[in-house]
Amino acid sequence: MSPFRPSYPLAIAITLSAMGTLTGLTLWAVADEATWALDVAVAVASLAAALAQLWWPVHGALAATVLATLSPVATPAASLGTLQVAQRERFPVAAGVAAAGMAAHLVQGLWRPHSGISLPWWLLLICAAYGALLGWGALARSRRALLASLHERARRAEAEQGRRVAEARAAERRLLAREMHDVLAHRLSLVATHAGALEYRPDASPEQLARAAGVVRAGVQQALEELRQVIGLLREQDDERDELEPPPGLAGLPGLVAEAREAGQPVRLRDEVAGTPPPLVDKTAYRVVQEGLTNARKHAPGLPVEVRLRGAPGEELLIDISNPLPPAGAATAAETGSGLGLVGLTERVRLDGGRLDHGTAGGAFHLNARLPWPDA
Repeated sequence: MSPFRPSYPLAIAITLSAMGTLTGLTLWAVADEATWALDVAVAVASLAAALAQLWWPVHGALAATVLATLSPVATPAASLGTLQVAQRERFPVAAGVAAAGMAAHLVQGLWRPHSGISLPWWLLLICAAYGALLGWGALARSRRALLASLHERARRAEAEQGRRVAEARAAERRLLAREMHDVLAHRLSLVATHAGALEYRPDASPEQLARAAGVVRAGVQQALEELRQVIGLLREQDDERDELEPPPGLAGLPGLVAEAREAGQPVRLRDEVAGTPPPLVDKTAYRVVQEGLTNARKHAPGLPVEVRLRGAPGEELLIDISNPLPPAGAATAAETGSGLGLVGLTERVRLDGGRLDHGTAGGAFHLNARLPWPDA
């Protein structure tokens, strides 16, 4: 494992403060004139080993362990080293350092026995302490690894969702490219034919030239309108057919609502539209209502849905679809969907010059669309 580098001087200050306090208390507790010089030297060396553990945990822990064979003053640094290694290294390495620490304290107990406790109890206490340090450090390391794994999974899930959205939009663009060719090829070929007649019949009468020019102008306008429809309309493709059927428009809403009711979905339709919108707006509005009913049927099956449309030429066509949220724990079909229906619908409305919003408010889910309706 690569050496750990403390980010702030605070880590060094805390280590010096804590280890200095514990080492000083231990030095005071075991003070003996015969070993005073050795204990002081070990105390200074153990502080250096404790600092080294911040960068090189294994080497610093082993150095403190060797010092612990000479004096109890190095016990705090050796214990800290075992904990550091258990938190930052693999378990076999940590277990080896812990075993070395227990062996060092066995040597310490034989060389400088403690008057207040027998050797067997001393060994039992040392084994229990090192086992606790090893388990604590391993648990902390496992927890950090788990949190890192969860963060990585969340990042990958977010990236995957972004990729799926991008693929859905790319698929819609490919459908548009296919439909552009099919829809516009015939129209533009007619325009080219009439334009060629104007070029190769300069001797035609002014009435014939004007009539041909009118046909070209009308053909170009119709081609442009169809191009706008193709770009603004992201339509779903039947896998079994190459042809894409256009939506029927708002005139087909009663049939759409009737089908939903037959499927057990209570739907209340409030149509306050004054007139017939342009073809592009008309078809897009139908798709918005269709997707709204489908979304409600998947996420809130059996709950009532209210669909309201209002608008007039020169204003906007407003579509509001709302349904109550299902009770907590209720079974829905949301898990079976791809979650990309509203993505394509938002893109469809945006390309048509409108805006689509959706979200929850007041215990209900709302889908709102605003489509431009130019004055004829």
